[in-house]
Amino acid sequence: MKTALISGGAARIGAQIVRTLHENGYKVIIHCHQSEEVAQTLCHELNSKRNDSAQIVVADLGDNKAIKKLTQTIKSLDLLVNNASVFYPTSIKNSTIEDWDKTININLRAPFFLVRGLSKVLAVNQGSIVNIIDIHSERPLKKFSIYNISKAGLKMLTKTLAKELAPDIRVNGISPGSILWPQNESQLSNKEKMMMIDRIPLKRQGSPNDISEAVLFLANSKYITGQIINIDGGRSLNQ
Repeated sequence: MKTALISGGAARIGAQIVRTLHENGYKVIIHCHQSEEVAQTLCHELNSKRNDSAQIVVADLGDNKAIKKLTQTIKSLDLLVNNASVFYPTSIKNSTIEDWDKTININLRAPFFLVRGLSKVLAVNQGSIVNIIDIHSERPLKKFSIYNISKAGLKMLTKTLAKELAPDIRVNGISPGSILWPQNESQLSNKEKMMMIDRIPLKRQGSPNDISEAVLFLANSKYITGQIINIDGGRSLNQ
């Protein structure tokens, strides 16, 4: 049985990635930080379908010591999905050094050091890495400057690691467009939602399953590395 680690795997897109991989025979390691109760529910659901097929790891990815401890507990791995991310407004005027550190550390530094800590076990299994990026890595979102920068860095990290880790490990990325509406301080008004949909050629949002199926495709595609797939309903066609 292949094993996958999904960071930020307790809810939203991450939870769907976990479910899709589990449905396709993977043993899943669900990483979470502040969503442990939700992760436990998901883990119980999956283990009730297939015994000993899901487990949870709790770690603050903003803490590099916690990342090192996490990677040391994993002895075999076939797929790493760097999905965990923070997303909230960070305009130049209102951003703080704490905003910079939180966003860059979780969205960019954590994937780098997770890969560094897990590259040996991934290489043993000729494994792969899929990074969840964002179309805003190329098309900056106003008032989300630090987030945009972090995702642009993750896109370059994907290509850099694809070269450095070949031929033993494949590294690819997925850039979602509008999949789920933002939550909390990033929520949009109905008017803003309609404006966003209007910019999408397919005139609708995608679904978390669109992302999870692409993760599975890249995990199974033995001759693809260093590639970024936009899953955005054609949004990136409209400049």
